[in-house]
Amino acid sequence: MKILFVVSEVEDLVKTGGLADVGKALPLALAELGHDVTIVMPYYKQLADKFNAADCCAIQTLKAGHKSYEFAVKSLSLEGLQVLAVDYPEYFDRKGLYSDDYHAYPDNAERFAFFANAALQASKAAGFQPDVVHCNDWHTALTPYFISIDESGFFAQTKTVFTIHNGAYQGTHQFSDIAYLQPHYQLHSQLDGDALNFVRMGIRYANKINAVSPNYAQELLTPLGSHHLFNEFQNRRRDVSGILNGCDYSQWDPIDDPHIAKNYHHADLSGKKACKTALQKELGLPKKMRVPVIGMVCRLTEQKGFGFILPMLDKLMQHEVQVAIIGTGDPEISQFLRDVADRYPKKLAFIEDFSVRKAHMIEAGSDFFLMPSLFEPCGLNQMYSLAYGTLPIVRAVGGLKDTVVDLAENPDVATGFIFEQPDSSALLSCIQRALLFYHEAPKVYALTQQRAMQSRFTWETAAQDYQALYQS
Repeated sequence: MKILFVVSEVEDLVKTGGLADVGKALPLALAELGHDVTIVMPYYKQLADKFNAADCCAIQTLKAGHKSYEFAVKSLSLEGLQVLAVDYPEYFDRKGLYSDDYHAYPDNAERFAFFANAALQASKAAGFQPDVVHCNDWHTALTPYFISIDESGFFAQTKTVFTIHNGAYQGTHQFSDIAYLQPHYQLHSQLDGDALNFVRMGIRYANKINAVSPNYAQELLTPLGSHHLFNEFQNRRRDVSGILNGCDYSQWDPIDDPHIAKNYHHADLSGKKACKTALQKELGLPKKMRVPVIGMVCRLTEQKGFGFILPMLDKLMQHEVQVAIIGTGDPEISQFLRDVADRYPKKLAFIEDFSVRKAHMIEAGSDFFLMPSLFEPCGLNQMYSLAYGTLPIVRAVGGLKDTVVDLAENPDVATGFIFEQPDSSALLSCIQRALLFYHEAPKVYALTQQRAMQSRFTWETAAQDYQALYQS
């Protein structure tokens, strides 16, 4: 099949988060299966600074009312894949992708409404006639709508897939502020007041809707998990499915990880002890091999479960335990963590920063990895933790539930610890269960580590599932 992969960021080109990982890994895995894949994305300043890309065709023009949008289409290569980049400097020649540091650009709706259509124009200009257009998150959610009103015949046989990577970000904006869409009078029937919700449009117009894990797809079909779009998902429930993201084991494997103190593998965990000692030294924690270390690497946000982490931290500090947290985000959360670290300097180390090296050190040097998210569409850190024999402590949501097996539920195949209720007491009880297991059953703990390290969630499997979805 010919697949046009429309996405706002791609690993190795420009990246702000996990969406970029998918933007690279999935198209490459689909190409490995023999499909003809072209990626289309904006030509951001970071991209232009890194690659002096050539024009792939003549200047293109889109019209909206009295305004003409003239843009170039740049051509790049990503490990053999064609990447088309929409070059419209007024919208994309900026410091950031979506924001200037902490402030979202006020015209993001206008920028990505234009991009959602320009992506199709770029595909036409390059002569790439897709069987499937695969759109990702709110930035590209209007593309299926633009295909539905295209009168050129170029996309007459094209089907669309809309993947939701995080349904909490919906691209809701005042319609009157989106100049590019003003001529589209038919959209007035899609508004909530004067607001246009991009994700809602993707759900309504795409042929298939999918989420980045089977369990998250099920959550989207519930009143609680639908991010206030319950009726929309219910109306399309037969077209909603979930496919688990893969993990990039070329970057996350303790066998050859260059960032950790000593490499190790599931048949010989001795190197993990050296990694634990190195982590304790790095973070200024006492070097105690028999004290369990709980690691955490994440954005400091409510979504990551800090609403129930913070209230129980003082109680957790009463246990023989060390906690290592690295991340940036909400200043109130970081201040709270600093205060607890000041009170318990031998038990809690908090680093308000992000570095690849420290993230790898925490994955390798910790005994447990804490990920008690409020919601988690897929999650990658629990997959990394499993690969490093660092047993995840997670909440039973989204992709966390799809990738971790609880010790109490099924000891023979268990890989970690799961709790259900989104509250501090349930979280503390789950951590206490993990600590008890660590101290009282060291041999079974080691066997569970080895089993966890042999878990594999590959992009090859994900690509085969997407192939089946396209064929459907």
